[in-house]
Amino acid sequence: MVNSNYTLLGLQTGTTRKVLIQRHLIPTAIFKTKVLGPVLVERLGLIGDEQADPTIHGGLDKAVYAFPSEHYGFWRQARADAGVSGFDSDLALGAMGENLSLQGLSEADVWVGDILQFANCSLRVTQPREPCFKFNAAMGFNQAVKQMVQSGYCGFYLAVNQTGSIQAGEQFTLRAGAREISITEAFQSKMFGKMR
Repeated sequence: MVNSNYTLLGLQTGTTRKVLIQRHLIPTAIFKTKVLGPVLVERLGLIGDEQADPTIHGGLDKAVYAFPSEHYGFWRQARADAGVSGFDSDLALGAMGENLSLQGLSEADVWVGDILQFANCSLRVTQPREPCFKFNAAMGFNQAVKQMVQSGYCGFYLAVNQTGSIQAGEQFTLRAGAREISITEAFQSKMFGKMR
């Protein structure tokens, strides 16, 4: 099964920097910047992208992080409800820490093992994102992690099946894998299993 109504709306990379979180300077690469041209995709991710803590992010199974752009409305409203304001209150693509901002593809549509086939590379879905305390800091309010768990708006990690290049604005197809567990099911299992 192949579906082809999807677009890579935004492409972002980030470098590690220290941010004040809970009165400590913590290294993070959650803050991403828009990339205009094509980016090379290697086994460990996009050239120019870093992970501050490779025990949690990065590696072969978490080389690239994708997030559905349709969830941005939810997060803008959540921040407004929490009283977050200022220059960054609109949330530009990449604000969730994602490398790929996708259009038309949500967690409910994606299963572990599915392939995102781009013109010059392919990426395999591996697992949902699990939010950490740095996500609260990036969103600007202390209930962001809780809201991600409750909403299921988590995005998902990708392994690099075929290296190559990728560019914002390009179309891609979704090739079905074994379809044994969806990203939504995997996220609920991980998050609610930890709460028991």
